[in-house]
Amino acid sequence: MEKKRCLFCSEIVPIEVKGEFDRYLSCNCSPGSYYSLLRDDYTAINALSYSVKNKRFPIISGYIREQSDCGERVTLTIENIETIENAPTIPVSVEDKEARLLQYVYRNSEAPGEAVIIQPLANNYNLTYSPNLQELVYIIEKLREAQMLTREGMTFKLTEKGWNEAAASAGGRKLKSSYVLLPDDQGIRKEWTDSIFPKIEQSGFLPRLLQQTEKEGSEAQSLSDLSDSKLIIADITYHAPEVYLAAGYALGRSIPVIWTMKNGTGADANVHAQPIRPLMWDNPEDLASMLQQRLVFKE
Repeated sequence: MEKKRCLFCSEIVPIEVKGEFDRYLSCNCSPGSYYSLLRDDYTAINALSYSVKNKRFPIISGYIREQSDCGERVTLTIENIETIENAPTIPVSVEDKEARLLQYVYRNSEAPGEAVIIQPLANNYNLTYSPNLQELVYIIEKLREAQMLTREGMTFKLTEKGWNEAAASAGGRKLKSSYVLLPDDQGIRKEWTDSIFPKIEQSGFLPRLLQQTEKEGSEAQSLSDLSDSKLIIADITYHAPEVYLAAGYALGRSIPVIWTMKNGTGADANVHAQPIRPLMWDNPEDLASMLQQRLVFKE
């Protein structure tokens, strides 16, 4: 397998060629996962001035690391790395970076005092979007002094105080991974993202839209991305083959699937027999309410 140097963490790792994109596999930016970079932009990004790279690359590495740890797939181009650098969600202050480390340990443990291994530290300072190891060590010591975190070698544990702080900054509870399968119809997709996704999140699930076709600036996702999901919601309004395929894959992995379908499409006569009994909806508000009622039993 071809290998290439990750621009953002400098590790040489295997890559997979996927259309116009290269997938960088298990570098320090995305351990155990991958991110994608538009192949034609590699040289241009590498040609940026030292001062720009010195400031921007640790931020991009931290962004990839955080998104990957949250189960998101990152696709980069030369245009969007500048946007990411200037995004309001990027931590700037030491306090913001402390919160990122607390959230990382929180996401990867089930209760206060449960051990999380971070090894070696030298490969993990992107957990706090830090430019170097020294800043990460400083952040760890500050959290220890504040009695939010304990450390024994490479083993880290949240104290009760640290757990509560992390839970508060994460919205009070952990959201379960979920994917939404939608037809390639911009009207329906807007209805879902504007009105239905927030209600799904309120019900304890983190909804993500599966991108099954390659579009400009984004890479098509693999069905294997569904593997760790706790729930699939499949809208069959237009009987899109890719929706049925992905939902069938999920069922084969024993992942629960909720089917939905918009009324008035003239194609609902064949879907009322088991095992497909979709929630029929007229407007996104009604569907959001129906989904909340259904999801409360899955919490």
